[in-house]
Amino acid sequence: MRYKVVLNTLGIILKYLGVLMLIPALVGFYYSLHDPAQFPSVMIFIYSFLVTTSVGLMLEYTNRSSDEFRNRESFGIVAFAWLLAAIFGALPFLLSGMQPVDALFESMSGFTTTGATIMTDIESHSKALLFWRCFMQWLGGMGIIMLFLAILPKLAVAGRQLFKAEAPGPTEDKLKPRLKETAKILWMVYVVISAVEFIALLLAGMGVYDSLTHTFTTMACGGFSPRADSIAAFNSPLIEGIIVFFMFVAGANFALHYRLIYVDHRSLLKDSEFKLYSFIVVSSTAALTWTLWRTGMFEEIGTSFRYAIFQVLSILTTTGYATHDFNTWPDSSRMVLVMLMFIGGCAGSTAGGIKVVRLLLMLKYAYRELFRSLQPKMVRPIRLGKRVVPEDVMNSIFSFIILYVLVFMTSTFILSELGIGAVSAASASIVTLGNIGPGFDLVGPWSNFSTIPDMGKLVLIANMWIGRLEIFTVLVLLIPGFWKE
Repeated sequence: MRYKVVLNTLGIILKYLGVLMLIPALVGFYYSLHDPAQFPSVMIFIYSFLVTTSVGLMLEYTNRSSDEFRNRESFGIVAFAWLLAAIFGALPFLLSGMQPVDALFESMSGFTTTGATIMTDIESHSKALLFWRCFMQWLGGMGIIMLFLAILPKLAVAGRQLFKAEAPGPTEDKLKPRLKETAKILWMVYVVISAVEFIALLLAGMGVYDSLTHTFTTMACGGFSPRADSIAAFNSPLIEGIIVFFMFVAGANFALHYRLIYVDHRSLLKDSEFKLYSFIVVSSTAALTWTLWRTGMFEEIGTSFRYAIFQVLSILTTTGYATHDFNTWPDSSRMVLVMLMFIGGCAGSTAGGIKVVRLLLMLKYAYRELFRSLQPKMVRPIRLGKRVVPEDVMNSIFSFIILYVLVFMTSTFILSELGIGAVSAASASIVTLGNIGPGFDLVGPWSNFSTIPDMGKLVLIANMWIGRLEIFTVLVLLIPGFWKE
């Protein structure tokens, strides 16, 4: 691997990441005008900006290189950009008094849009720190590399390799011939929809600060909230309805949103992944509504529907918000949520998980094999819409599923060995690997991850990193040949 190319690019990314830390510093300064107790948070972000930018400049200017990117360098840049973003993004938490492992956990959970937290008293922290916590998720939602691919000419040269290493899904979804233009379009759609949600939440009665922070974490499918009770703190069906709609939007393919607006208004109806995604939402909501009402969890079926649809979309899109402690729900209801945890949102969305398109292609493959058992000589290609899916894509999906399950089982085993109960261990593993956030038992929606031992937190940090970059980009670093020239 050409280390200078990697280190130079990482330096550029860190330099601009440091500049972004000035935004929460400005937020802290604004609130310090009315509350002087907020002013120390301003200095925390200025120190973090100076450290991050200085390290970035040092890496950039001591590793100048004119070498071109190869696949190996692209994987290295993407994997380490996310890791370094989490490490330097942890500085404000560290300077606020958190322990190093806890600070890294919170930062990695932010950038990977997982939404798992170790904070035990969220509202006691400064406005600037809570803003940074939510802003990190918004930056990570569409992708750190995707952001810099859109604004930095140097990265645009290697756009295809970097896009492939970071893009959430088994296939590329290019909107324009040049990847830089595709990245700009996706970020434009992301920003516009975010602005619409922000205005909608304002009109629904949220304040500016709450509207902005919850827009960040809804559109990123992240789930962090500056409120200890998450969305339940507002106790507003209207606000919940708005967030339900935008979670649904964020869990769908953003390239599809662009096509819907600018290319073909019927694109939603033509997209097979979106149709399956919608079917999962409707059927899961119906099943959950019925079980919650039938078991007497809620007396009225309307109330059951309200909590069911919110939690279905929160878990399926891996957002991780909560309006009720689903840890107390009947086993049949929790089983529905467990199945949704393994699915996730659509490819090209800000959601995590295995992705609906992989489930769809696996179902198509299984259907084809059933016919082959009757007609062994039959040739029947697997199609996604009008496109024939190559066999190498199907092979990569099988490999992804196998590695996903292996990582899940390994992390569950390690957590169990650390003395964590089986349900909590399995739950913590899947919600961090799928970038979901809250789980069951010790890590339920009304709990947090603070009781996990430091070694367990490091395992879950690795899970979040691996899951956000779709397994291969991180695990390829374990191959010895990757590091050779």
